[in-house]
Amino acid sequence: MASVPDEIERGQQSIPDAKGMPTFTWQTTSSLLADAVKLTMPPSHILPIIFVPGIMGSNLSSTDGDEVWVLNKTAGAPLGLALMWAKRGSGTRQKVLHPKRTQVYREGAVPKKGVGTIRDKAHFIQRGWGEVSEASYHKFLLWLEQKMNAEGYDPAYWDDFSYTSVSATPKPGEKPPPRKLPPGITMDMSGLPRVAEDDHFTTPILSDDLLKRAKCRFPVYACGYNWLASNTEAADALKERIAAVIAENNKGAYKCEQVILVTHSMGGLVARCCAQLDGMAGKIAGIVHGVMPAVGAAVAYRRCKVGMREESFAAGLVIGSNGREVTAVFAQAPGALQLLPSIEYGPHWLNIKDDKGHPAEPLPKADPYAEIYLERSAWWGLVREEWLSPKDGLAIKWNEFAKNVKLAKAFHDELAGQYHAQTYVFYGGKVGNGDGFDSFEKIHWNMKRGMSPGGKAPDLAGALEYGHDKVRTDGSNKLYMGGQTEYMPDYSGYGAGGHVYETSFYEISCGMQDGHGDGTVPASSGKAPRKSGGGNIKQQFRLSGFEHEPAYGDAIAQKVTHYAITKIAAIAKLA
Repeated sequence: MASVPDEIERGQQSIPDAKGMPTFTWQTTSSLLADAVKLTMPPSHILPIIFVPGIMGSNLSSTDGDEVWVLNKTAGAPLGLALMWAKRGSGTRQKVLHPKRTQVYREGAVPKKGVGTIRDKAHFIQRGWGEVSEASYHKFLLWLEQKMNAEGYDPAYWDDFSYTSVSATPKPGEKPPPRKLPPGITMDMSGLPRVAEDDHFTTPILSDDLLKRAKCRFPVYACGYNWLASNTEAADALKERIAAVIAENNKGAYKCEQVILVTHSMGGLVARCCAQLDGMAGKIAGIVHGVMPAVGAAVAYRRCKVGMREESFAAGLVIGSNGREVTAVFAQAPGALQLLPSIEYGPHWLNIKDDKGHPAEPLPKADPYAEIYLERSAWWGLVREEWLSPKDGLAIKWNEFAKNVKLAKAFHDELAGQYHAQTYVFYGGKVGNGDGFDSFEKIHWNMKRGMSPGGKAPDLAGALEYGHDKVRTDGSNKLYMGGQTEYMPDYSGYGAGGHVYETSFYEISCGMQDGHGDGTVPASSGKAPRKSGGGNIKQQFRLSGFEHEPAYGDAIAQKVTHYAITKIAAIAKLA
């Protein structure tokens, strides 16, 4: 009778049933497979990992259950979503993508085969994986589930960790003795950066950390949320999910007191807010933040003005190619407005230069909400009021938009400098001679002389006072100050025709990226936690080589996440 080779071990870990009792399931195999199957009882302590996605990374439906934002993948990308939104204008976006008319959609695509501690498709859905983008996150979540649960419970055999030891060489034909991992040993972790950022060295993993981690099982969950609504609402939803996950795992033969949160982008703001809620800090063992816009991102302002077409044509089709399309959604979405630069971002990130390169006094001086976001008349204010009422949309009024900005300010104020006591961070930036992805640290408006309409052009101070009614734009990256749209007929005799042209005192355009980061979050915002979080930031890594959305697909980012989870597990409360 045939058997599986000795070096290939077949086995399975137990999975708790509804009563918390360990169970095994096994599919019948050929009688030719006569080898033994190893059934492994996992530790009794459970430390679940909950992944919190970024903005636009959760699947949404209408309140009637119709899919409106579902990120299932086709050929590795969410092509269905792109086709759905590519030709939809501002009015449709405004009608559909409103926080009161949407909800989390839980039936997105999930893997078909179980992995690690997950048995089947239904189990993936129960874990929340159908709530988050298959295209962006599932490959990482599968890796994380495998890495934390499928390598056994003896850290002496975990391939990522090693230390130098001296032992007798086995005699020919003898098997080497079983590995042992003594306490008090400094471990090497393959591929982990030795320098985290700015000459801050990475605190090493100790064998004691691994021995503590080996006492736990780490089932991986996901928690989607309605990213159009305020992040305070998302934090409340995360609080409920944490309570449910702890209760689910704290029964029968198993004990669970805390969870670990792993976040992407805006999910970091949600997690930080959740950790500040009454009683929640103690239920969270620690948080790993990836590419978090800790103090906001200037690109959020730029997208409301000129759209996303120049950053990425494909992404622009989905998010909004021009300012009209982006504003129609962002202005009514508190969650999106909470990505704008906060006071912590610092002053002077909005710059305007005249046609001779002379700069105006940069903004904000102190308060971006009053000076920029709620500036109602000047052309450089965040929102053109007419764009709040797109054709075929469901218009919102200025005071509704202003209320959402005030919600953003209150959220920023509450979150300022607040981080969980066990926080680990990684962000994108330039490392050594490596390349960081170009990002918007600041916004630069540049003026140049247009086709003069006649009359005297305003100086820079006068130009800054021009209202939206005197500056024309279709939402793309060209604004015309003064003048008008002209038509020149064609009298060549070859039929009716002509061409349209613009007269203006100045043509104004918004400059491209001026700094480094991950393409979306600038390095200044990514590294802000260590500046204001003090001792709560246990380790912060500056990494390069990845863009914002696929950050968790990067091998070093995964290594850092694995490291951070291991360090958090070492201090977690075990019942």
